[in-house]
Amino acid sequence: MRVHILGICGTLMGSIALLARELGHDVTGTDENVYPPMSTQLEAAGIELKSGYTADSVPEDTELVIVGNANLPRGNPALETVMDRGIPYTSGAEWLGRYLLQGRWVIAVAGTHGKTTTSSMISWILEYAGLNPGFLIGGVPQNFSQSSRLGETPFFVIEADEYDTSYFDRRSKFLHYRPRTLVMNNLEFDHADIFPDLEAIKTQFHLLLRSIPGEGLVIFPESDNNLTDVISRGCWTPTLAIGSGQLHALENNDGSFDVVLDDKNKGSISWNLTGKHNIHNALAAIAAARHAGVSVDVSCEALSLFQGVKRRMEVIYERSDLRVYDDFAHHPTEIATTLEGLRNRCGDDRIIAMIEPASHTMKLGIHEQTLLASADKADVVYWYQGTNVKWDMTAMQTDRSHLTSDLDGLIEQALKEASSSESVHIVIMSNGSFMGFHQKLADRLRSADA
Repeated sequence: MRVHILGICGTLMGSIALLARELGHDVTGTDENVYPPMSTQLEAAGIELKSGYTADSVPEDTELVIVGNANLPRGNPALETVMDRGIPYTSGAEWLGRYLLQGRWVIAVAGTHGKTTTSSMISWILEYAGLNPGFLIGGVPQNFSQSSRLGETPFFVIEADEYDTSYFDRRSKFLHYRPRTLVMNNLEFDHADIFPDLEAIKTQFHLLLRSIPGEGLVIFPESDNNLTDVISRGCWTPTLAIGSGQLHALENNDGSFDVVLDDKNKGSISWNLTGKHNIHNALAAIAAARHAGVSVDVSCEALSLFQGVKRRMEVIYERSDLRVYDDFAHHPTEIATTLEGLRNRCGDDRIIAMIEPASHTMKLGIHEQTLLASADKADVVYWYQGTNVKWDMTAMQTDRSHLTSDLDGLIEQALKEASSSESVHIVIMSNGSFMGFHQKLADRLRSADA
């Protein structure tokens, strides 16, 4: 089949393009801006790309158009042409559910936080166990060279996003996936651009819960009241609550932790990841892999070799007295748990947080009351106020918290902090581009070393 993808350079759509190509389809695509690294990855796979949406963007012999949900509203010239020509079209999530996930053992990871990391952990555990899973992850796991692949067994791991599907389908994407194993990591209010309140998100999660077969498994943390509320509305599938009961962790003084199942120690995990949130992610991954037939001890062996995910506390520069991290934090809870984990690991070392409120919700000021306190574990915080921030951030200015709209000045301040005589950790936190701040800082530091 000849498939054309509108919005092909997005993380999800680019991964779908690679999967469609791997299935043997002839794939082309269009995006507003075609740029690396996704463009080079797609071109290396033999996928022809066009930049800019026009009336002739879609090839004449196209049999199916997959429509992304970013900047593709009615009135888009390419989309209007698709509709006028009567070309069959679908969303990325629906294409996955209809053409790729049918007949697979789908392991889906949903939740406000930790989806990418937990999906990567599950994929790696299954790979380590020799199960060669397929996967589609919204990031690049360091243990693999790509964000998606078909795999060679029934198992398919997918990051299950609650964001809406497309301009013509306002349901959450994850309602198309029909998983057998479902991890619900946590649930908080997010995506204020499409959800009016937390209750609306709970409704989507309960619809997801209703789609899990009776022979499946639902995994969730017993301490998350929002998820327990969703489950109390009706669940027809066995559940496994992780935390302090059947499956939990015992932390050791050296940073490792033991995994306890049914009051029996099943293994220990020692790794470079930080924070209680990653221990929680590990327990969820272990539970999901166990449902797929992998023993807990094998999962512990695999996770001791887990290398993390790009842009999740990824070290982008290092010397004896300095580490610079790139982190994808998009919510106050993620900022807080990530910085707490780093503080527990580095002790009294100096922590500098440089944060861009880049998610739709943070740009709208929805988390204004909790955002400042989320960075309390840092010694100094710099908040970058971009032009698309819709609220007055002056309250973020305190003795240890600084507000700036000057990116070049922020780089100079980071270089000054890096020259401190103390051991310093600079954490750059954004789920957006941060105007290339990460790379510019790393390049300046390397230039100074030369």
